[in-house]
Amino acid sequence: MRVAVIGANGQLGCDVCKAFSVNGHEVIQLNHDVMEITDLNLAKLKLEQAKPQVVVNTAAMHNVEACEANPLKAFEVNGLGARNLALLANELDFTLFHISTDYVFDGTKKSPYVETDCPLPLNVYGNTKYSGENFVRTIAKKRFVVRVSGLYGTNPCRAKAGSNFVKLMLRLATERDEVRIVDDEVLTPTFTEDIARQLVQMSKIDQYGLYHVTAQGECSWYEFAAKIFELTRAKVKLSIADPREFVAKVARPKYSVLENSNLQKLGIDLMPDWEEGLRKYLKEINALN
Repeated sequence: MRVAVIGANGQLGCDVCKAFSVNGHEVIQLNHDVMEITDLNLAKLKLEQAKPQVVVNTAAMHNVEACEANPLKAFEVNGLGARNLALLANELDFTLFHISTDYVFDGTKKSPYVETDCPLPLNVYGNTKYSGENFVRTIAKKRFVVRVSGLYGTNPCRAKAGSNFVKLMLRLATERDEVRIVDDEVLTPTFTEDIARQLVQMSKIDQYGLYHVTAQGECSWYEFAAKIFELTRAKVKLSIADPREFVAKVARPKYSVLENSNLQKLGIDLMPDWEEGLRKYLKEINALN
């Protein structure tokens, strides 16, 4: 297949390109400098030139604070940009993979969210991503809406100045005697390579719809940090921080664990346990001891 990846140089997009290439597909990389999903005419021109059978959209405005400060821009990218791609999916006849987020939920359920649970976003980012989901699901005939959670990967994340939580912990372990992390937010950290491999598997089916694609299990940010330090044998004291020490500027769900229910129903859930994903990542960056 010819696969166009929007946001190909991003943290997830880079691994998506690799995964499809390794599996023998031709990959067209559409980065921000040549492709702007908020510009319908430009997006149409680039996709007409690419002639893909599959388009994976990893482009998003996902800095939570920036979205809150500029909701119109966030909606333009996360909502209307997704709508443009959905319209083009029908016009140009390609299958659209649209990446969404666990932040569409409010975190009050206290047990893993499945695809049939009703979203209730707490912030601008979550609301605009949910609007994008709805545009894709109601417009595009051939589409997969994919919710992910707690991403980290080997490629730099532009929205986080090239870092991620694992890299941050490894750096802090060399700079401080003690690291303090909150334990009141629970999620499922997920290695982007594992998501990319799952998307390749999903491209082989035509059961279009909404899918959760995260690692198995759950942990708090504190437990995630503890596992990072354990596996890397970091000589640093880890303590639980009082939530009042790090007051969030924007409301976030306290519990955003997703269950890959629809993948499991089809028997194609390839996602490993979050600890296994972390070990693979640490090995790749030569940090595993």
